[in-house]
Amino acid sequence: MAERALIISVFPRNRPPREVNLIMEEMERLTESAGGEVAGRLVQKRDAPDSRTLLGRGKTEALRERVQSEKVDMVVFYNTLSRIQQRNLEESLETKVIDRTRLILDIFATRARTLEGKLQVELAQLMYLLPRLTGRGVALSRLGGGIGTRGPGETKLESDRRRINDRIAMIRKRLDGVIRHRDVQRKSRAHRPIPLVSLVGYTSAGKSTLFRQLTGKDTPVSRHLFSTLDPLLRRVDLSDLEPGCAFILSDTVGFIRDMPTELFRSFRATLEEVVHADLVFNIVDVSAPDHLFQEQEVLRVLKDIQVPQERVITVYNKMDLIRDTFPVSADTEVVRISARTGEGVDGLREVIFQKWFSAMRRYSLRINRVDFNPHALRRWAVIVSRQDHGDTVHLELLCKPEEMVQYRKKLGGGNP
Repeated sequence: MAERALIISVFPRNRPPREVNLIMEEMERLTESAGGEVAGRLVQKRDAPDSRTLLGRGKTEALRERVQSEKVDMVVFYNTLSRIQQRNLEESLETKVIDRTRLILDIFATRARTLEGKLQVELAQLMYLLPRLTGRGVALSRLGGGIGTRGPGETKLESDRRRINDRIAMIRKRLDGVIRHRDVQRKSRAHRPIPLVSLVGYTSAGKSTLFRQLTGKDTPVSRHLFSTLDPLLRRVDLSDLEPGCAFILSDTVGFIRDMPTELFRSFRATLEEVVHADLVFNIVDVSAPDHLFQEQEVLRVLKDIQVPQERVITVYNKMDLIRDTFPVSADTEVVRISARTGEGVDGLREVIFQKWFSAMRRYSLRINRVDFNPHALRRWAVIVSRQDHGDTVHLELLCKPEEMVQYRKKLGGGNP
């Protein structure tokens, strides 16, 4: 049975009502994504949060009565709670209290599938829990399960600071190994003539739907936030545009407003795929009322992790839901699509082809069969066609001119 949750947010008095409403709607979706049932919401505006309970004594008492009368199982705060605030609120309200960061980490704990993803989630949870395991422990190792209690497990939560720090160090070491392994794979990919294309954007912007449209794979598509956690990599064929051409497509975890810092610190390996991508598509849900904010927020994060702007292409998705004109950004190149209906997706494939393969040229080669190494050749050229004639292999290649120059200089052979 789903836990009934009351969603609480405290904002400065000058926070625009429209922005407050968008935040609260996102909080409801986060709670539902964690498996909870939203019993209601409460917004308080005050100039400074109360150091003891965030809300203040009077508001906390009113909230306590509402929790009891509406049979609420838990209270979820948008604001980050200190150890003292969480302890005091739980004592006053006599129910479970968690904040938005803990809620997101809980969702991640249910989404991780690969070893890497599980390690990343555990690292983020331990970094969040560590400062809250001092003093009385804030009852974070409570028994009973439910939203806000999933994750590393009881023995880890009850460990002392030294053991948790040791566990964090061990996880970081293992993730460093993952990053080194990926670096080796990337260096290998760097010599290949096909690009890595990464999809980024707010969660529920339609990245997974687009991934499925482009790859034809049965990728799960869900209305829940963070339905994709572990990065997905698939090869996409472009032979209809040019024989032998293709690209590698990567789908990553979605962004949300005010992403907790614990997640960016821990999900280094996932973000590395974006950093090293040859092209980055910023997928924007144009049906969202704050789509320009979402677009700019993702661009800001991409700049923070040092993704060159010239690699970024903005993709306005869900055009099938738009009937009127809407504001657009003039900062980046824009492609308009509907991943759900497929409208504009072929144009997106054309963009990838033009961006990456237009600088390549066709060449004809004749190579002695004993010298022919197709594996080595595919590291720098696309093999368009092959014909075997006795002891000779005739090839049609697509590659950058400088690669062909290097081939002739180092290996010799072949005619233009």
